[in-house]
Amino acid sequence: MRPAPASRTPARHDAMNTRFLETLLSLARSGSIRATARELHATPAAISSRIKALEAELGVTLVDRGTSQFRLSDDGERLLNHAREVVHAARTLQLAAQRGQQISGRLRLGVVETVVHSWLPHFVRALETGYPELVVDLTVDATAVLGPRLLAGDLDLVLQVESAIDPSIVAQPLARYPVRWIARRDMLAETDTQDDLVRAVLRHPVLTFGRGTLPQLAVDAMVSGLASAHGVPLSQTRVTCMPSVAAMIHLLRDGYGVAAVPSLLVAEYLDTGELVELPMLPSPPPIVIALYRRDDARVAVHAAAGVARDVCRQYCDSLPTATIEALNGALDDALSETISETINETISETISEATIDR
Repeated sequence: MRPAPASRTPARHDAMNTRFLETLLSLARSGSIRATARELHATPAAISSRIKALEAELGVTLVDRGTSQFRLSDDGERLLNHAREVVHAARTLQLAAQRGQQISGRLRLGVVETVVHSWLPHFVRALETGYPELVVDLTVDATAVLGPRLLAGDLDLVLQVESAIDPSIVAQPLARYPVRWIARRDMLAETDTQDDLVRAVLRHPVLTFGRGTLPQLAVDAMVSGLASAHGVPLSQTRVTCMPSVAAMIHLLRDGYGVAAVPSLLVAEYLDTGELVELPMLPSPPPIVIALYRRDDARVAVHAAAGVARDVCRQYCDSLPTATIEALNGALDDALSETISETINETISETISEATIDR
């Protein structure tokens, strides 16, 4: 038998303890009383007590105790986003109250190399100036690694290529990096038509970001589309994944291949003429860098996230939009759908333009 639902008539109007809401968020994310207890440095009995107290205060049952595996009740699922909003509001209030006071502690920051090679130095300096008591532990890795580490609680704040992680992770897009086809100036012979250019490019390795990322998936699909449209056997094409931006740039300068890379990351070599943008159409879809944090993040994480947004916007505003563009708003299904549509449209344009050119 399932236990009777908690009374829906709250008996009190005491101030709600946001720690209980944080416990609910952690429990929803981990799916286990024991895992939540380990994360919050409490006993399983204390976690259960907090959830029961929250149920009594709200007058609803939050956890379905009639199943062998953990799951939230329908009311628990319905109230989860409200709990996130309350915790976020509490953190914002705490941050506002602490203005002029020291934000301290350790910030475990994860970033991808695209950020390292653009505005990360400005961000770190701004953190040091604004919050000198905040110690930054920096991790540079691929998006496929950073997201799971954030979800597991190993990182506090992540700046990575946009991707879906988990409903408990709060995301905000920060910047769009236009991507171009880049090669060493003397690598390709002069070509008169798009058909000649595409065929020349596909004779070389096409360099892109780490396997499984949106940029890699887009480039892989584009290469397949270009090969099909221009009569190049797919078996003769090579897409080489590069988890390191520095390695990609080094191979570009050595004339190893053609890269689909943000022009911002190779700006100094474009300025000297060592590397060039190829007029191959269409261009790959842009890379979107977004900020990610957990829904129960500490005040210090909220403070650092605010600095990241400000620094990124200032950096974007100082450069042409052809190289980087600031973004606003929350990263949601609509943005992911838009990017997927962009990739599909790019592939379609590849085939149609090739047909016209030929």
